[in-house]
Amino acid sequence: MTRHSVVLIPGDGIGPETSHAMQEVVSASGAQIDWVMAKAGAACIDEYGTPLPEETIEAIKEYHVAIKGPVTTPVGTGFRSVNVALRKTLDLYVNLRPVISIPGAGGRYDDVDLVVVRENTEDLYAGIEFEEGSEEALELISFISRMGKGDIRKDSGISIKPISVTATRDIVDFAFDYAVKHGRAKVTAVHKANIMKHSDGLFLREARSVAEGYDGRIAFDDRIIDAFCMNMVMDPSQFDVIVFPNLYGDIASDLAAGLVGGLGIAPGANIGRECAVFEAVHGSAPDIAGKNLANPTAEILSAAMMLDHLGEDAAAERIRAAIRAVYAKGETLTGDIRRAEGHAAPPASCTDFTAAVVRELA
Repeated sequence: MTRHSVVLIPGDGIGPETSHAMQEVVSASGAQIDWVMAKAGAACIDEYGTPLPEETIEAIKEYHVAIKGPVTTPVGTGFRSVNVALRKTLDLYVNLRPVISIPGAGGRYDDVDLVVVRENTEDLYAGIEFEEGSEEALELISFISRMGKGDIRKDSGISIKPISVTATRDIVDFAFDYAVKHGRAKVTAVHKANIMKHSDGLFLREARSVAEGYDGRIAFDDRIIDAFCMNMVMDPSQFDVIVFPNLYGDIASDLAAGLVGGLGIAPGANIGRECAVFEAVHGSAPDIAGKNLANPTAEILSAAMMLDHLGEDAAAERIRAAIRAVYAKGETLTGDIRRAEGHAAPPASCTDFTAAVVRELA
């Protein structure tokens, strides 16, 4: 079996606990991983002056694949999110979030099997903002008025929403390629093109153009974002691969996770042309850090995605099967899941849950 070097960023809060659990499960799966340890998070600021040290970025560039635990974004410090910084610095233009029902996980549905593909670099998350009352904001407000595009109140803060042909075609191409490679039947593009004709309208136009290049091999449709959210809640089985601009994808991916049991079981990945960073999408939960209460499912399933990316498909599927088996038995589940499922028995610890998954892999 091929050995792989992977950068591991344990993160902070519950990150070190869930990362350790993930390492145990990956080892039990038979995958041969050499872990390259790296740092990120609030604890790095005193030592490095930043929550994302340059040596961590350089390690990911060298080894191309990383997995991270949750990282706390320091509030009120002027530092941007580590996740956002990684995406921008490494051009991780795809946020990939598979959403699959796990019987026993407390989901609202038992037949969800869809994939969220979110553009990661543009839209309102591009970070192009103008503070209320600033000279730049007032100048922009005046320019917009002179152009006859409308009057904005002078006490407004302003964010710019760029959506480009290049980034749109890249993300929709990725969604269609993913559908082809994984035997998916349909791609749905989600937008608000009926209102934002020159941004979301561009996204829809280019998505349709990309779809034409697949000659009907993959079905294509589109939904307006508000109707999409209603349809997801009513019947998620009508969706397969769903591609979004940045902001809608962020919101909809959490909505989708809620249908199957929440962020505690939601894996994710940020993928670029050169590098990929896999991560649990939940927060760092500092209130339970160090108490052995964390649910490591999302981190473990993110590692399964990482193994798929590395070509270790058999090990990845063994991990997913082991997770499903532990949830189906219902005997060793962490507190967040037991509350959702209404169990009266005491919850399992993070280490107990991990040991149960490892036993399934033996």
